[in-house]
Amino acid sequence: MFLLAVPGTARGAGAQVPPRAIKGALTRIPQVHLVWVPSGTSVAALAGAGFSPGLMSVGLGTVSADQAYLDIGAGNRTFDSLYGHEIGPAPAAASACRPWFAEAVARAETAPDEIEPGLLVKRLEAGHVGTIGEGASACPLGIVPSKAGIFGGLGGAGLFLASDASLAVAAQLARRAGPHDLVIAVATPPAESEAPLPIGVAGKGYAGNLTSDTTRTNGYVSSTDIAPTTLEFFGLPVPSQMIGQAIRAEGPVDAAGVEARGARMAVVSVRRGPVIGFSLLAWVLALGLVVLLSRGALAPVGVRLIGLSVIYLPVLLLVGSALEEAEYPEMLVVMVGSPLLGALTLAALRGYRPLAVAAGVTVGAYALDAILGSPLSALSLLGPNPELGVRFYGIGNELEALLVVATVGGIGAGLAGFAPRLSPRRCAAVFLAIALVCAGIFASGAFGADVGAAVDIPIGAVVAALVVSGRRRRWILAVILVPLGILALLALADLVTGANSHFTRSILDAGGVHSLADTARRRLEQTARSFVRPVLLVALPVIALGVVVACLRRDTIDGWVRDTPAMRAGLVGAAVGTIAGTLANDSGALLLEIGAAYLLVFLGWAWAEGGRSARGA
Repeated sequence: MFLLAVPGTARGAGAQVPPRAIKGALTRIPQVHLVWVPSGTSVAALAGAGFSPGLMSVGLGTVSADQAYLDIGAGNRTFDSLYGHEIGPAPAAASACRPWFAEAVARAETAPDEIEPGLLVKRLEAGHVGTIGEGASACPLGIVPSKAGIFGGLGGAGLFLASDASLAVAAQLARRAGPHDLVIAVATPPAESEAPLPIGVAGKGYAGNLTSDTTRTNGYVSSTDIAPTTLEFFGLPVPSQMIGQAIRAEGPVDAAGVEARGARMAVVSVRRGPVIGFSLLAWVLALGLVVLLSRGALAPVGVRLIGLSVIYLPVLLLVGSALEEAEYPEMLVVMVGSPLLGALTLAALRGYRPLAVAAGVTVGAYALDAILGSPLSALSLLGPNPELGVRFYGIGNELEALLVVATVGGIGAGLAGFAPRLSPRRCAAVFLAIALVCAGIFASGAFGADVGAAVDIPIGAVVAALVVSGRRRRWILAVILVPLGILALLALADLVTGANSHFTRSILDAGGVHSLADTARRRLEQTARSFVRPVLLVALPVIALGVVVACLRRDTIDGWVRDTPAMRAGLVGAAVGTIAGTLANDSGALLLEIGAAYLLVFLGWAWAEGGRSARGA
């Protein structure tokens, strides 16, 4: 093995080896250059420099530059709040790197995920690939100096270099990249940020916008994708601890399209509260005014209209993402469009039929979008929120929570409104058939791979089927076996189709029963942590109070749906499905909060219909 010691005395002045010199000396050795170009470099500038362009999700939420480097070196990441403690900035002196990195490794063990800082460098060195680090990223990446203060060295099987460089130098490397070279240029991260970073890749096979199986989004990749891309380039296996996927290029280069997508993603988080919150506030105030002026006479109509508006709201958010309007036009589309759709539905249908149609339109719209690859959901204000770095395609936890209620409760409303005389056995079959199709779409790796949907929707449907059929003695066995059967079918489908979903990578490739147990334990820990978020300090007590009131008035609630057993079953199933989703997801508190809100909508409709029936009697 050919080794070259590279002296490094200070951060930013470590491995001062000119790329041209290395290129000339080792033309036959495969090389990966991770080049940090100046902060502020745009996607268009990288495309103009000869790179396949894209945007890179820098972390989960707001992260520091050092944390971004640590995540890249680990090929895995989690929220900073899930670590046991914070870590100080990486040292400027090379002599202080080793103890700082040791602390970073110890800190990672406190997180509820399999995160191993420096795993990329560790696997490269085990594969006889040399590593050289220069600049701020060297120490966090795991290219730590020896006791003599030396950063890295060269290996006979290949070379990995991480360095700071100007865009002009990066462009030179891109132009000279041959079949044995890969150049990854990333804009240097600021001190703290959650915004995606422009990224470019040059080398054999890269001639379009960047993407990966992590994001399945044109022009978008994750920081965790760099490590698997590097290892696969050198022909080395990717360890299971790395959740990222290899970066590839698809289609034509479209820097303007990538930047437009990034601009939309940038407003999802900040626009979600005003657009959704102000719309809900306006509807509630309007309902209060109508009830007050009519002295309660129009309360049932108002409750129905508000309920339909809330159910149609996700559909109008899809419309808003398609129009790519500014905040106020998008707010107007939602605030006015949802009640308008609700009013039209109320004018055309009676009984539980409007509720069933609204739920069917919402579930159907998101199912179709999932089948098409989530082109609108990914940019919707209720979408997976790629700017946060949690999920990039399919449905997120916010959508899962409302879709559980809309699916199971909507089936109950449809049976009550359109097939009130259907036998209990056939009603049970309808619950199971429709819910299983929806679970297959929302949980399939080929579409969105939201594994939670494979658990809570089937559980809710099974419970509803048992309630409506009156067969409750075997409900425990059915509730357990049906979701397990769905998961097994999804696993088989993933393996056959090569969907490479998050479900496949986290469950099927977990590495044995012990790893599966670790995965379950981590998810439970994250669920527990989700209940202590400050934003839920108000919501959770309100939900708890609602549960207490519902328990105390359960006979009254049962009276609203006594004459519509399918609706009663749908409500019970939706409630159980919400509870199952709360326990099965790592952000369980969020599912509980949104699921409870949509259950309230369905209960409000049952009240309006039950009151009308009582008055008619």
